[in-house]
Amino acid sequence: MDKLMSLAAFAVFAGFLLILAIYVGTLDLVLVIGLTIALAGYDMLTSAWTKKD
Repeated sequence: MDKLMSLAAFAVFAGFLLILAIYVGTLDLVLVIGLTIALAGYDMLTSAWTKKD
């Protein structure tokens, strides 16, 4: 259940940022949003998707 909720939250977060990047469309904002999505995705994979003891 944790994996499903983290995936849904990440999808909503990434979708919001992608809408912002599409409508504003400046290169520096797109780069920052890409980095933000990458870091959030890495955090999601390392925290919610790793096997816990």
